[in-house]
Amino acid sequence: MAIERINPDGLHPTPGYHHVTVVPAGRLAFLAGQCPLDASGTIVAAGDFLPQVDQVVANTMLALAAVSAGPEHVVRTVIYVVTDGKVVLSSVWNRFLSSPLAPAFTTASTLLGVTRLGYDGQMVELDVTAALP
Repeated sequence: MAIERINPDGLHPTPGYHHVTVVPAGRLAFLAGQCPLDASGTIVAAGDFLPQVDQVVANTMLALAAVSAGPEHVVRTVIYVVTDGKVVLSSVWNRFLSSPLAPAFTTASTLLGVTRLGYDGQMVELDVTAALP
């Protein structure tokens, strides 16, 4: 079985992982956790939740497009937010639901408050699995 790994143009370089992994059996795409990094790998709006959601949405849309998929093809999401506050979790969830990625969250989704994410100042990360058309 051949597994295809892709780092789409327009997304930041990685330290070894790929933004998208495609498995031929059933044609699923497993996106690496999408972070609020711009194309140069710089964190966007360090410590600010909502602008980071917007960057995560933009990065996720690029990754999905790289495999000819859209939000409607997403079959699983996990949202990680650095908080233990319900108000912050709700505002992040609502920002995703008002974004172009909103159809992705009509599927199996999990929203988690966590202590820390990988980059200094990173407040949000999104894990996505998509069934390819």
